[in-house]
Formats: sequence, C-alpha cells, structure tokens
Amino acid sequence: MTTTHADTRRTADFAAVKGLAAGDMQRVDALIRTRLSSDVVLINQIADHIIASGGKRLRPMLHVLAANAAGYQGDQHIKLAAVIEFIHTSTLLHDDVVDESDLRRGRKTANALWGNAASVLVGDFLYSRSFQLMVELDDMRIMRILADTTNTIAEGEVLQLLNIGNADVDEAAYLAVIERKTAVLFAAATELGGLLGGLPEDQVAALRRYGMELGYAFQIADDLLDYVSDADTLGKNIGDDLAEGKPTLPLIYALQNADEEQKRSLRHAIEHGGLDSLDRIIAAIRDSGALERTHERAVFHADAARDALRSLPDSPWREAMATLADYSVQRSF
Repeated sequence: MTTTHADTRRTADFAAVKGLAAGDMQRVDALIRTRLSSDVVLINQIADHIIASGGKRLRPMLHVLAANAAGYQGDQHIKLAAVIEFIHTSTLLHDDVVDESDLRRGRKTANALWGNAASVLVGDFLYSRSFQLMVELDDMRIMRILADTTNTIAEGEVLQLLNIGNADVDEAAYLAVIERKTAVLFAAATELGGLLGGLPEDQVAALRRYGMELGYAFQIADDLLDYVSDADTLGKNIGDDLAEGKPTLPLIYALQNADEEQKRSLRHAIEHGGLDSLDRIIAAIRDSGALERTHERAVFHADAARDALRSLPDSPWREAMATLADYSVQRSF
C-alpha cells in the first residue's frame, strides 16, 4: 500500500494528539503494568504479551483528553483510564476466542499461543482487576456507569454471536451490536472525564454523545478496512470478518444494491463463512458502491462527534478530541 501525503498528515495529526496526552498516558501505562502483575506466572506471561502487542490505547487516551478538557486537576483520571483499558483488553481476549482469531495487531493472539482456556480466564482476571481499581475510587456514579457499560458490552457480544451467519441482518441490527460492543465504552470514557471535571450536566451529556458517535465512526471505519486493507496495515487479514460470517455494513449495503447473482454469492458467503470466493465477493462489494456508502456513514458519525464538542470550552484538549474524530474515519479511505 502506497504512502500518500494525506497518510503522512494523518499520522502527524495523531502523533500530535498522543504528544498532548503523553504525560498522563505514561502514568497510565505504568499503573497498568503494576496492576497487571500477579503471583500466577501464566497471567504475567499473557499480560506481558498484551502490553508488548502495542495498540493505540485509544479508549484510555480519550478519557485522559476528556478529563483535561473538563478542567480536571486531580489524579483519579489515571486510575480510571487504566480501568477502561483493562475492560477493553479483557473483551479483546474473549473476542479472539469466540472468533477463533490467530492474529491481532499483526501478532499472534493470546489464544493462538496459550489456548482458549487460558485466554478466557486471563480475560476474567482483567475484568475483576478493573473492578478492584474501580472500587478504590469510591464513587458510586463512576461504578454505576462502568458496571452498566460492562454489562452492555456483554450483551453486544451475545448479539453479535446471534448475527453470525445471518444474511438477513439489517443496518439497524448491525448498529445495535456496535453500539453495545464498541461505542458504549468510548462513551463511558469521555462521560467519566466530564464527571471528574465537575462539568454541568449538559456538557457531561455532550461528552458522552461525542464518545458514542466516535465509537460508531471508529467501528464502521474498522469494518470498512476489512475490505480495503491487509495484515500489514490493519493487523489482520483482508476478509477476516467475511470468513467468520459477520454481516458488517459493507456486506449489508452490498446486498441492498447487488444484482441477483451477486446477492446469491454474498448471502452464501455470510451463511457459510470461508474465503473460497473472496475475490468475487470483494468485487461485488466494490461494484455496488457499498464501500463509499459505508465511508459516508462513518463520516456522518465523526461529524456528529465533532458537533457534540461545541458546548465545551475551547482548549487544546477539545481540539485534540476533534482531531480524533477526523482520524477515526480517515484511516479507511
């Protein structure tokens, strides 16, 4: 994949956001390393693998940015950011087992290296560790938001499982899954930043709305990347969602616009999984205009995320959050 001037600019923009949050994120990373430590050797091995696998730490960084945009001056946002990352990482461990994934961020998954049982149990360890940290904050509002969020994420996992292999999943059903699986944790991260900063209710609600819309944009763009990217740029192989029988938005839109023969191929691919006809399926998706339409939907949510920030005081932190809204969708086209 050729690097363009736009790619370079996007990388620079994201680097600037990371630079702004770097001081706090170093403290978050240090806390994560400390709190992942266990007397059980296998937990440490898998935890070290997770840390080494990198990732953008986007969700905890969103919390740090939101807390600073809200004018928060204390230290609780560091612990909360670690909580958010533990919740996210535990869902990844469970996801990879459910999806039978061998690759994440270009590296072998924990389940590929240590097996499904170890991955599930260490995922449970991370969930419980996140709640230990949460209780230390001793704030019922925070605990209620995070408890509701983790429960909603679990609902999203089950909803997605029910949708696998179902070629009749529509856009509304797809959005219901990504709201629960992805967007709610983004929303919790940003809402909690506003709560810590003591913002008025309307501004806290605006931060939650920003996170929710950003989560939609990010996941829709991520699902688009499954058909326009590769293992080097995305960290997984093109067509992985199709191989798992996941009816994501590009497939849903393609089914709406494809001719009858293409529809039969698309439905068969969703219902049976596998990549036997991947080239033909991708051609059908591209011919239908589904990729452009999916990108437009992601941009719609990114724009809504930017709009939600307008009620917040102007600051470099607010601008960084706006930049992330742009970045979330510019990765894909």
